[in-house]
Amino acid sequence: MNADRCDIYTDVEGIYTADPRIVPKARKMAEIGYQEMLELASYGAKMHPRSIELGSVYQVPIYVASSFSDQPGTLIHKGPDEDNMEDRIKVTGIAYQSNIAKVTVRAVPDRPGMAAELFEPLSAVGISVDTIVQNTSVERLTDISFTVDRSDLQKTLRELESVTNEMGAGEVVTDPTLASISVVGSGMQNTPGYASRMFRVLSEARINIEMITTSEIRISCIIAEAQVPEAVRLLHSGFDLDT
Repeated sequence: MNADRCDIYTDVEGIYTADPRIVPKARKMAEIGYQEMLELASYGAKMHPRSIELGSVYQVPIYVASSFSDQPGTLIHKGPDEDNMEDRIKVTGIAYQSNIAKVTVRAVPDRPGMAAELFEPLSAVGISVDTIVQNTSVERLTDISFTVDRSDLQKTLRELESVTNEMGAGEVVTDPTLASISVVGSGMQNTPGYASRMFRVLSEARINIEMITTSEIRISCIIAEAQVPEAVRLLHSGFDLDT
């Protein structure tokens, strides 16, 4: 790919610190790094992650702007030097993803190969599994919970029916009313305190965390979908993105 830059024109003026329909104080970013944008796109920002991956691989900057406005957009590029902490923005943005279902398989025998037996049939039929949590084993039985897109829930249950019977697992319990909310920022890498800050903000609003997953520059929590707007606004303010 020999392009100097890839321009994408859409119905929004660029990349914001949060969904401006939910957070009136969300700010349009002049620039953002590939890694941060990939995390935001993968966890709810309205941009296809594959386009960010290609831009990063070939080091082609991506410019996102509106087809209906002359306002400047957002440049997605290599970003600040990751070795220079002063150049990093601690938290870049808040993303959310709706339509998530949690599936819990109870009393799974705790022996080698059980996780593979559980998830391989789902992969074979194209079901994407995201967050996975396995509880501590009690009497050599464990509960395994994971999330799928809500549209895949019924197909997931059909695939699990025979698998769980064969392995001798217990009941399958679901909750189709969930969403994920993520705090993203390259400056979070190797810097303590961000997870506890996120958890405290949600706790003070009595927003229960169902599951947690992280990367080096992202913290994601599974919460009730109905509480997403409040959570996004509180985290945007709690991480000083309002100003």
